[in-house]
Parts: sequence; C-alpha cells; structure tokens
Amino acid sequence: MAKVSFIGLGVMGYPMAGYLSKGGHDVTVYNRTGSKAEAWVKEYSGNHAATPAEAAKDCDFVMACVGNDDDLRSVTTGEGGAFGAMKSGAIFVDHTTASAKVARELYEAAKGKGFDFIDAPVSGGQAGAENGQLTVMCGGDEGPYGKAEPVINLYAKSCRRLGDSGAGQLCKMVNQIAIAGLVQGLAEALEFANKSGLDGRAVVDVISKGAAQSWQMENRFEWVLDGKYEDNQGFAVDWMRKDLGICLEQANEVGARLPVTALVDQFYADVQSMGGNRWDTSSLVMRLNK
Repeated sequence: MAKVSFIGLGVMGYPMAGYLSKGGHDVTVYNRTGSKAEAWVKEYSGNHAATPAEAAKDCDFVMACVGNDDDLRSVTTGEGGAFGAMKSGAIFVDHTTASAKVARELYEAAKGKGFDFIDAPVSGGQAGAENGQLTVMCGGDEGPYGKAEPVINLYAKSCRRLGDSGAGQLCKMVNQIAIAGLVQGLAEALEFANKSGLDGRAVVDVISKGAAQSWQMENRFEWVLDGKYEDNQGFAVDWMRKDLGICLEQANEVGARLPVTALVDQFYADVQSMGGNRWDTSSLVMRLNK
C-alpha cells in the first residue's frame, strides 16, 4: 500500500482516484470545487485536502488530471501547489492532456526539487475511466516510470513508456490526430449510407469485419445513427478542440503538415456554433445535416 493523492476529480479523475482507493492505497484527493471531493470521500475510502500542497504532503505518488497547461501549472507550481510540498523521491504522474512543453518544464522543476515527474495522458474517455480500461501513454525517466506503472495499472488496460519527458504528450497528440480523421470519415460514410437508403446498422455489421474496421466505428456508430450526442459517456467537443489545438501548435513547431486535422478542427468549431460544446465528438455528422 502506498500513500497516494489525486488532484482533479472531473469525469476522468473521479473514477480513476476511486480505483486507487479500491486497490488498497491510502488516498487523499483534491478538487477545486470542494463539494466534489467531499462526495468522493463519501463514496470511497480516503480523505480530501483543502489545497494541492496539503494533498501531496508525504505522498509516494501524486496523480493529477486537470484541464489544460495553465490548470496544471496552477496545481503544481502555483500558490498552494503540490510541488511545494512533495517529498524527496516521490513521483508526480500527470494524466492531463497538455503540451509537451509544459511536461518538460515541470519535469525540470521536479528534478530541481528532488522528485520525479511523468507525463501520462490517457485515452478511453469517461467510460474507459469508469471501467478501469484506459490506455496510458508515458514520458519520463525509466526508473520512476517502473515504480509508477503498477499504480497506474489499477485504472489502465494498457500502459507504456514512449521515451523521455514529453513523449507521452506527443503520443497523445498522435492519438488525437488519428481519431480526428476517423470520426469525420465515419460521419461521412454513415451520412452517405443514410442518403443512399441503406440500413446503417447492416452496413456497419458488414464493413466492420473488413478493412474499414476501427474502434471509432465499433463504439460510436450507434451514436452517429441515433443522434444521441448529449446522453453519453464519450469525449466532449470542447475537449477535442483543446487537444487538436495542442496538436496543431506542436505541428507548427516541428514542421509537420496536418491539413486534415486542421480541417476537422474547424468542423468541430461548426459543431460548437450549433451549441454542441458538450456533445460527443461523434456529433460531427450533425454539420452534414445542416
């Protein structure tokens, strides 16, 4: 059993922290909205803290899953941040989807204070977090990663170190770039099937057994066909646009061309203008029906 804290109890962090508690660890949680932390403590075995620093004090591992680069800096190096209280030899594991730049920045800051930092963004959405079936992509030093992996595996189906600091965030960018094109392709394919008078479910049953098969098709085709974008446990359009913005910024820095990603990002902007900020990413088909 380790002493662990979890910072950020959103739709992802709340169940992830729960798996740490169910796994037998001594867990302290922090959330900006304190009532969420109080609700977590009532549901699971653990404690809640008033600040990230208080949550991180004396912990072996500190996990975080917050919104963006600025949120991450706030809970780590900001006033009352976790980095001011972490003990020597501890490991900070960041599950936020953020930039590689902030990952490397915080890696250096952690090293300077005598503890380690691993960037570990996740894929799998809310359902993956609730079912303990996340894919975790990690960057950082091999030794600390090896120590953190058994803890991460409590809510992961797959966890792998991709390289040095920032590699986890870069891998998550690859993941989101691939997804963007797949979801747009699925939207267009099923819209074409519908306008052609085909049974969408029958079509998917056939083509999903061939070269067109993908996770997005198998897990999102019914949402596309039924138009149920609000009542789901998927991945919100706002989150996807944030992620694609990170991808496009990084691509500009390294000289990579992402024409499809840039186009799909603008398609998601169209969905936002339709009021679909919190719709699942599979809602791209809605703009084809305007």
